Amino acid sequence: MSITYQVDPKLDLQEVIDLYVASTLGKRRPVHRPDIFRKMIDHSDLTITAHDGDRLVGIARTLTDFGFVAYLADLAVHLDYQRRGVGKKLVALTRENLDDTAFLTLLSAPDANEYYPRIGFRHHPRAWVIGEAPLPPDDFW
Repeated sequence: MSITYQVDPKLDLQEVIDLYVASTLGKRRPVHRPDIFRKMIDHSDLTITAHDGDRLVGIARTLTDFGFVAYLADLAVHLDYQRRGVGKKLVALTRENLDDTAFLTLLSAPDANEYYPRIGFRHHPRAWVIGEAPLPPDDFW
């Protein structure tokens, strides 16, 4: 396995949607709404991708001011590539592209709650949201 990583590459929308579906994150993202998904991709501040040859196998999508806070909105790794260090490397590269003063935060998918502590994240009990995701609530949370 020879995985290459890119910072802020040009992305094909359908290829990204296919990755989200293949990673299971598509269950909690509007993959059925390419209009919304296009905005998600186009308006991210920092995107790191992982490729195996020409195949997109991972993505870290971040919204940030680069100096104080960064919200890791999505970390998606194709099921065939999970447990191989791809997600960990995507997070490391995300952090390398932020100032040392910026902290990284995220909302975990239910199945990933055990993963994030293993790669250095600490649980924080206070998170609040307003508004609704364009998905059925049971699928999002």
